[in-house]
Amino acid sequence: MTDSPAGLLTIDLGAIAANYRLLAEKAAPAEAAAAVKADGYGLGLEPVVRILANQGCRTFFVATIEEGVELRALLPDAGICVLNGMIAGAPADFKAQRLVPVLNDLGQVDAWRRWSRDNGPAPAALHLDTGMARLGLPPAETDILADDPAQLDGVQLALIMSHLACADAPDDPLNRQQRDAFAAALARLPSAPASLAASSGIFLGPEYHFDMVRPGVCLHGVNPRPGQPNPMAPVVRLQAKILQIRDVDTPQTVGYGATHRFAGPTRVATVAAGYADGYPRSLSGRGTARFRGIPVPVIGRVSMDLITLDVTRAPEARPGDMVDLIGPHHDVDALAAEAGTIGYEILTGLGRRYARRYVNGGDRA
Repeated sequence: MTDSPAGLLTIDLGAIAANYRLLAEKAAPAEAAAAVKADGYGLGLEPVVRILANQGCRTFFVATIEEGVELRALLPDAGICVLNGMIAGAPADFKAQRLVPVLNDLGQVDAWRRWSRDNGPAPAALHLDTGMARLGLPPAETDILADDPAQLDGVQLALIMSHLACADAPDDPLNRQQRDAFAAALARLPSAPASLAASSGIFLGPEYHFDMVRPGVCLHGVNPRPGQPNPMAPVVRLQAKILQIRDVDTPQTVGYGATHRFAGPTRVATVAAGYADGYPRSLSGRGTARFRGIPVPVIGRVSMDLITLDVTRAPEARPGDMVDLIGPHHDVDALAAEAGTIGYEILTGLGRRYARRYVNGGDRA
């Protein structure tokens, strides 16, 4: 990291630790696992998983076998479940890395059973689709398996899981329908630990916790209860440097497409961040940054490497100063709302050009 980076992403590992403790306490006596897919939700797999492991997290969920292999090198003793199942990897690859495949259809169940019969038992998780119509055994396949549990003979069933579609909308009746469908399926299948709730689902109450919860994005500060106060500590601060300031006046315009026309004297700051850095182009003419707490709106289009801000209300701003794109007065969820997206997309899209500073848990450049 240079002494004066053009963009700085500060990641508070102490806040991740505090968020994990809060969720673990809320879910107890259920185990609190952690989803760390997509490079720890864009914040860096190694520092994120090490701080979580230090807090007592024993089980981690990733999306792909490649992510699982990377995580195994960091945490030799952790339980690691691969959500996408065996499509991207053969059974031998999972066993060699001690990864637990999440079996998503009867074909995968059969392939794992036959391989285990010939090569020795190895743990697997079973994913039931209770309302997402995405990955997981659809209800008809769950019925087949429940009627013929011999199809699981030889499978070390480490977990049975499902995933809520509308957990961030507590009053949606689908939450209860999925919970009841999951409980009914568990009653017909061989006994194994069960997991239904991810980030938002934890806040639906103890009846959704079962034996394990799987928080992900809320560990990183995104609000699991949209429309209500965020119970999670903020984790990220994103700052970018002012490269140039100029005074402009009508009839001038700014940026590609001349989409913003000045109606009077304006002070314009050009800042070193753009959509190549994960600052969405949809924030053109609608985003808001902060200079020492003062709102400074995005004017004109967001380009690949640059944005332009109206800093007329911040006369102290100078080239070389930093503005907050995400910060104490404008968090990840606020930026996502302006961009018409969700906090997940903002976090996982943060670019590689930002210098990264990890605080309250160990600095890494």
